[in-house]
Amino acid sequence: MKSHLFQTLGLRGLTLTLVFCGVTLGAANCSQVAAAPNSNPSQDEGLKPILQYISSAWDTLTRSMSECQSLVDPKIKVAPVLYLPAGFTAPIAVQKLARECDVRIEHLPIEIHRLGEVDTAKIQPHGLLYLENKYVVPGGRFNEMYGWDSYFIIRGLLQAGRVELARGMVDNFFFEVEHYGAMLNANRTYYLTRSQPPFLSSMFVDVYGALQKSGHGDTAWLARGYADLEKDYEMWNRDPHLAGDTGLSRYYDFGEGPPAEALQDETGFYRKVATYFFFHPAQTDSYIVENLPGVTESVAGAAYTQQVCDVSLKMARAECEKRREFKLSSDYYKGDRSMRESGFDVSFRFGPFGAATHHYAPVCLNSLLYKTEKDLEQISRWLGHNADAEKWSKSADERKKLIARYLWDEKAGFFFDFDLQSGQRSSYRYATTFYPLWAGLATAEQAKAVVKNLSALEKPGGLAMSPEETGAQWDLPYGWGNIEMLAIDGLRRYGFNADANRISYEFLSMVAENFRRDGNIREKYDVVSRSSEAHVENGYAINVVGFGWTNAAFLELLHGLPNEMVERLAREQDRPLAAGGK
Repeated sequence: MKSHLFQTLGLRGLTLTLVFCGVTLGAANCSQVAAAPNSNPSQDEGLKPILQYISSAWDTLTRSMSECQSLVDPKIKVAPVLYLPAGFTAPIAVQKLARECDVRIEHLPIEIHRLGEVDTAKIQPHGLLYLENKYVVPGGRFNEMYGWDSYFIIRGLLQAGRVELARGMVDNFFFEVEHYGAMLNANRTYYLTRSQPPFLSSMFVDVYGALQKSGHGDTAWLARGYADLEKDYEMWNRDPHLAGDTGLSRYYDFGEGPPAEALQDETGFYRKVATYFFFHPAQTDSYIVENLPGVTESVAGAAYTQQVCDVSLKMARAECEKRREFKLSSDYYKGDRSMRESGFDVSFRFGPFGAATHHYAPVCLNSLLYKTEKDLEQISRWLGHNADAEKWSKSADERKKLIARYLWDEKAGFFFDFDLQSGQRSSYRYATTFYPLWAGLATAEQAKAVVKNLSALEKPGGLAMSPEETGAQWDLPYGWGNIEMLAIDGLRRYGFNADANRISYEFLSMVAENFRRDGNIREKYDVVSRSSEAHVENGYAINVVGFGWTNAAFLELLHGLPNEMVERLAREQDRPLAAGGK
């Protein structure tokens, strides 16, 4: 009944907001063409406009190596270059692309077997990394195939019946593992130093399950998947991704200094960071270093000055101390880069501005690695490799015990990250507490305790990332479709369907209401005010339109609702919007 009702909601024409990017005189040129939503909708449209938007967006957001728009990088203003793996023969489509788009085709300087083997600072100019198949991008400034975004996008594609496109994206990640060393943050050269949360096994298992249902199970694809998933998994389970002696893993970017994409695209961000640490010395740790005469240690990044002066109440010139020059330290930039590998950029969860990310064993990452181990166990059984299956089962059991030991706080009823420097669990309440439920590693008692604490994160528009308002987009008041999906999956897995339905409805109704106001779906929402307006102080300020994982979340959460709640949501769309809403 759910699927039938979902289909009968219909998909008809609707005016969209699209982002058009082109290559003009060797540089990226993007413009947004916005059109108002239908100002005179019929009374029976219901959810049809937003579902049509999502259906059309899968094609609007699809990129390939045969289209000029794929090469545009809104984050870095350089003439587009496409990089092939070292020694890789340029396909005919790439040769055609070079002619038609006036794009340089280059090869990477070396064969890459692991992340960190190539100095990305020496790859100039930065450019797009070749992938074999079409892929769906998140939207806006994110015009490449992202690691963790793609898991949620693929779930949306599968919900929409776009199985071949989803499989092609998984194959692209296998190509990355085989030619670029790991699943990348995204397919740009400046991302060759880091990965993203390891959702690859989940993508593969979901797509393979869809292929099995259609009678297209593929043993050869299973074997390729197993080999590449194992290689990607191993990266997280050796230094420097090991979290001290805990037996758990951590985020760690192999690069040094400020990341290239942040220097042009996040104007003034590091100056704000430096200012914060100047005025919060107790939280500075090793993140600020003074530039002193005769000191030869080189620290990358911009320099900042500090000078203390009297407040002059007269015309006389104020007296000042000598100006001192500072930089953000190498350890700060390592944490900043590692925060970007986590996907949660920016939050204060791993200390101010995520500066200590690489000094934590995170709940999210280790839950994902448990899920990877369970997925590899399943793939081993599909392949008939029972000994391997037992090995992965044992690894998963061991990680589950370590997560319970280091990350579970029975008194608080939260899964917390573990601070490797203090040797203590963090007390920063965060929506990643639902990851162990999603992965199936929480006990029934742990899940019940987490659900008792829903009020700490639940707001009128769904779940907020944290109760802490820091000015960062991955803290209060913001909620994100991908995390809503994981949390709701986790709630349903442990039988908390009433809570899952309620939170799904809160989020869906908020997204739909804002869509009726401006005709767009965005990457994040203010779940306190139920608004798509974002007032981010720390990090990039724009609330990106598109948007891959929010589109997927809308389909998935809608599909999971009981019929009567879907019908109620549809009726809401035909009511007049409240005056003065945002």
